[in-house]
Amino acid sequence: MGSTVESRSSRKNTSGADRPVGVFDSGIGGLTAVRELRKVLPGEDIIYLGDTARVPYGTKSEETIKRFAEQDVEFLRRFDIKLIVVACNTVSSVAIEYLRAKYESLHILGVLEPGVEEACRTTRSGKIGVIGTIATIESRRHVSEIKRRGDFQVLCRPCPLFVPLAEEGLVAGQIPELVAHMYLDELRGKIDSLILGCTHYPLLTETISKVMGPEVRLINVSHEVARKARGYLLQNGLLREKGRGDLRVYLTDIPPHYEELIFRFLGEKPRSVEKVELEF
Repeated sequence: MGSTVESRSSRKNTSGADRPVGVFDSGIGGLTAVRELRKVLPGEDIIYLGDTARVPYGTKSEETIKRFAEQDVEFLRRFDIKLIVVACNTVSSVAIEYLRAKYESLHILGVLEPGVEEACRTTRSGKIGVIGTIATIESRRHVSEIKRRGDFQVLCRPCPLFVPLAEEGLVAGQIPELVAHMYLDELRGKIDSLILGCTHYPLLTETISKVMGPEVRLINVSHEVARKARGYLLQNGLLREKGRGDLRVYLTDIPPHYEELIFRFLGEKPRSVEKVELEF
């Protein structure tokens, strides 16, 4: 890999709890997961990798998604991380089991399972909707995970235009509402829970909720995976509870207006933003 990033593993006497949490996504959207992690795990150091040079993953083949995800994990491993959060729904749908088999010594949390668990736990009618990227929906992973937990009905819909809308800051008003109606009208009245199966989608919560109506509960997978991460760290004696943790952001490409983009998804300024190169 073509990066000169310092490896945390080279530092001496780093206790288990003081090791950082690693998070990666295909782009900026995964910072919504970091935002939730910062709320429930304020003492944790977080290393975030956004593969902005190759975004989106959701239109790539399964083979390519797995290769990109492996390179993302290899980068984060250089920081002696204690936990990886896969903030990319596409990777969580297509490649999570591949990563877990390859990196058995690492605890890897995806955003898919926590969202599914919450939807199955809270649905009143047993009718659950899922929206996400094309690759996420076509993987059918949400469907199999939901069906494995009970006799639920599942309706899925890819919503690829939600990603550029979120990144452009077009999250409310006529344009996003028209797009939301185009995607979601066929789900209205048929579900009571909707899994937001992409980390970009929480920025569109107001618009999605307006289109779906107040009777539909939106499941924010970023929030659910943050809760899951806290539970794992606490259970394994790895929770760092003192002080305010550090946040470092690494991107494979620095997009125009990146500071505005990062603040839109994260809600704060990270200590540093650096460009790195991965194998292509």
